[in-house]
Amino acid sequence: MRLAIDVMGGDNAPDAVLTGCFEALDLIGPDDRLVLVGDARYIERTLRERGVDDARLSIVPASEIIEMHESPAKAVRSKRDSSIVKMVRLGSAKAEDPVDGVLSAGNTGACVSAAIMHMKRLRGVHRPGIAVTVPSFHGPIVMCDAGANPEPKTSHLWQYAVMSEAYARCVLKIDRPRVALMNIGSEEAKGTGIIKQTRELLERTPGINFIGYVEGRDFFDGVADVIVTDGFVGNSVLKMAEGLAKSLFAAIAREISELDPELAKRFKPMVQQIYSKNDYHELGGAPLLGVNGTMVIAHGSSEPRTIRASIRNSFQYLRANVNAEIIKRLAEVGHIGEQHSAAANSVGASPV
Repeated sequence: MRLAIDVMGGDNAPDAVLTGCFEALDLIGPDDRLVLVGDARYIERTLRERGVDDARLSIVPASEIIEMHESPAKAVRSKRDSSIVKMVRLGSAKAEDPVDGVLSAGNTGACVSAAIMHMKRLRGVHRPGIAVTVPSFHGPIVMCDAGANPEPKTSHLWQYAVMSEAYARCVLKIDRPRVALMNIGSEEAKGTGIIKQTRELLERTPGINFIGYVEGRDFFDGVADVIVTDGFVGNSVLKMAEGLAKSLFAAIAREISELDPELAKRFKPMVQQIYSKNDYHELGGAPLLGVNGTMVIAHGSSEPRTIRASIRNSFQYLRANVNAEIIKRLAEVGHIGEQHSAAANSVGASPV
């Protein structure tokens, strides 16, 4: 399998991305390939300086970079030789020699825009969504969407549930994932109109183990395996959880150290081990569900270990054949979402 990687994307690029690629070589097989997309002269010089000579690495030059602050859609259209656009084109079915998947820690909006523009959507998918796997003491939780679609419609949220459920089964090996909707309360009367409509669709969807609403305080309690929300809330929850975990572990370490320095030394390995299980750098990137290909989006502040973990995730996703399962499930239950879309159109709303 071949994975194209945006070397220039991310706050710590290109050095952190390249280092992560080098460190990930032990994760891939002899027939797998990493295609490095970016400043060819810089990549070649770095390979020479670090003495990396591996036939599994190849280079595709890109002369432009889409910065984090740029308007996604505008940048994708104007910077056609950027590392993000060239990477995504390699993942398109129209590419002369297409790769199997793509990975970037760059501008998330640009990655999503480029994927929709060049890779297109899977058959039946209205809007792609980012599915992040969040650790908890009760097991992993898939949350979708984590930032691709901040203002979704009912059909989008419903499809996120269908796609994320397939992802949880195929990649996380959860036999019958419990699916929940993020809401401000567990009572059916609470929530926006879109949330209530999505609940009604999920209650009518065969094959979905829908358990109802989940509140923010219950997120990590193990009540659900898949949690569906809009991209605005999902991204906010994700970043708050990252910041809270970091601050909490720092506070614990400081308190123990002040109480008993010798005790702190004994506890340090255990605290570090627990923190590593909740460190987003160790979790890697998240797939953009619903695109006709495989795109994994990593954190903008990715370090080499983040990129290494993201490469691992990318190959796991590819080998699990998730897209085929998503297409199959939407073919089985898609009529439910389409019926809602038709009804929404009849009253003047746009379903997609």
